[in-house]
Amino acid sequence: MMMHTTMAQLRTLKLDGLAMGLEEQLTQPGINALSFEERLALLVDREVHCRNDKKLLRLLKNAHLKYGQAVIEDIDSRSGRGIDRREVMSLALGDWVSAGHSVLITGPTGAGKSWLACALAQYACRRGYSAIYQRVPRLQEELRIRHGSGAFGKWLHQLAKTDVMILDDWGMGAIDSMTRSDLLEIIDDRAAHKATIITSQLPVEHWHTWIGDATVADAILDRIMQHNHRFTLTGDSLRTTKQKTAKKEKNIDPS
Repeated sequence: MMMHTTMAQLRTLKLDGLAMGLEEQLTQPGINALSFEERLALLVDREVHCRNDKKLLRLLKNAHLKYGQAVIEDIDSRSGRGIDRREVMSLALGDWVSAGHSVLITGPTGAGKSWLACALAQYACRRGYSAIYQRVPRLQEELRIRHGSGAFGKWLHQLAKTDVMILDDWGMGAIDSMTRSDLLEIIDDRAAHKATIITSQLPVEHWHTWIGDATVADAILDRIMQHNHRFTLTGDSLRTTKQKTAKKEKNIDPS
């Protein structure tokens, strides 16, 4: 009876990992061979792992990554793709997030830019950092809605606190003057403090022209380029390759 009460109290205190660990210990025949200190250490360790798992799930849920299952361990670094696995791993394991560096990923459509961006952000979440994914073509409408509802200031503050922000499909489609100004606000809040990942089909040297307004473009690019890491992806579209592979497999006669 006392043990049931203890379990209930642990869960009331949101010590779910400790409660599960205690339940498991009660079913293990040789557990009494361990000292009190050893059993307690195992319970605390279980609680820590449980909390870390919950935090990771929360971070990934809030990130809204386009490719939630993308992980740096699965990077396709075959010849012709323009990806150096050692360079990517060195970046992922480094201090680019805490240092507020930019990561600029360019290349043709289907080259895996968004996937690589999501993989880097996913690993950052695994290290305890927060992340958020935004497609720039949709950002214009998002900003318009938030301005209209009066929520833009609060959202801007939220973005400024997020450790890693992905701006996907940068340079795809024209942007208006309000979006340019808002992008400058977003980038300015993050410059040298928070990490930003930008993916684009446009080479970096064309970004100034895409932004349009020379003064705003100078300000945005000056902040992005302060400390940056660049990846230029090459090769055929991975989407086309996957479709061809799937079609071949479908046409294989099982007999």
